[in-house]
Amino acid sequence: MTTASLSETQAPTDAEDQFNWPLCYEAENLFFERIYAFLGRNSFARILSERMRDETGTLFLDWVDHMTVSPADEAAFREAGYTEDPLGENEGGLKALWHPKAMLPRLLVASGGAKHPSAIAIRPEFVAEFAAMHGITNEIEGEPFSRFRKLLVFEENDAAFYAIERRGYRGYIPQPADLKKFVAAREIWQTRRRRWDRDVKGYAYSLERLQDVVDLVGPDLACHLVFEEERAFWQKRNRAAIEQKRRQDSLGLGWANHDHHTFRSSREHFLNLMKAWEMLGFHRRERYYAGSQAGWGAQIVEQPIEGIVIFNDVDLYPDETKIDFSREPLAPEEKKLGTIGLWVGLHGESFLDAGMHHLECRFDYERLREQLAAAHIKTMAPFSDFPFLKQAFTQGERWAVRPERITRLRRRNLLTEEQAQKFAHEGAIGSHLENLQRKGGFKGFNQKSVSVIIEATDPRKQDAVHKFA
Repeated sequence: MTTASLSETQAPTDAEDQFNWPLCYEAENLFFERIYAFLGRNSFARILSERMRDETGTLFLDWVDHMTVSPADEAAFREAGYTEDPLGENEGGLKALWHPKAMLPRLLVASGGAKHPSAIAIRPEFVAEFAAMHGITNEIEGEPFSRFRKLLVFEENDAAFYAIERRGYRGYIPQPADLKKFVAAREIWQTRRRRWDRDVKGYAYSLERLQDVVDLVGPDLACHLVFEEERAFWQKRNRAAIEQKRRQDSLGLGWANHDHHTFRSSREHFLNLMKAWEMLGFHRRERYYAGSQAGWGAQIVEQPIEGIVIFNDVDLYPDETKIDFSREPLAPEEKKLGTIGLWVGLHGESFLDAGMHHLECRFDYERLREQLAAAHIKTMAPFSDFPFLKQAFTQGERWAVRPERITRLRRRNLLTEEQAQKFAHEGAIGSHLENLQRKGGFKGFNQKSVSVIIEATDPRKQDAVHKFA
């Protein structure tokens, strides 16, 4: 795949310049009022919300997929920013609403004769695992591995509590799955070759395999399958992730509270990375130009159906802060590597053999920090500490560095002999789990704060004393 074809595939849009995501406390407060009322009427949901907080450090709101409200509530939610969801097809003739500028659950407005005028549906990764963990024997609507599955968990005082499962679909109508194509597509990505002697060959091969997956199941389901595997690959190499996934699986929840996935790329292959995401239906969102401030840039992309967000990092030079580096090719690193370039040089491309740099999930920030500390997992000092956005990495996971990578960097004079010896004997920081808490439905990121943490996690500074919260 040539870089020229990538730059022609998508023209820039005004949405890509969206940086000032609003704080939507009015809409969030409407949700909280109705959630608290619901929890007061449904004891299973109330007890589960307490266990989520106490056993996994997560918040009930962050697991809610959608809520059903009465027609009397519709005007208040619309006034708070909710509007028709064009992808919210359903069988009951219900109005489907969403908030396009906030990270908040979607809504269904009940009709006059609705069986459950008050209902909440949470979204674990797998409803069967959720049912098994909680001893629920009700029948699951929708076939295994299909686009939408629904389980009535508990009904009490006219308040119905559901668990639902999604795969590349934003509506509410089950549909049989083509299991043969589903399994074939999943296996293509699970078994793809990740390690190559030349990254250009690795990208060519991986993009071909990705096209095979898309041809089998379409871009939306392909997105679901690809990122399910990318999380699994990253998790194997991160102790904090293994522990937190164990805790969330103890309630049958999985990783469905993911906020965003972070990939790191060399300058040379950044357009190939963008091509991969375009094939999976991602749209470009914010583009960060830190440049002279921290020597990096990032293109944020979002898949509107699957709800996956990716933070794509790359080294930038000061004179490149005004270009669209997601469409214009960047020259390979020649004289000096920034934080991103060095990480890629030591560990590989995130899209290939390195895997993700980190997964960021939504938590109760303070409670998760305390719970991980009890499991002997340290958390670095927060790099965002606002009322509406808190973020912190767990202590970095040190990975061994393959000798041929050190030799390659040394030959290009991109490492000193002392640095080469340290990385050879001690390895280098490879990945983190990120603890994030959002309020007000805030959907964005803080550029200055991200610059601080990127600089702080430079592999050349791994021996520096990091502050831990």
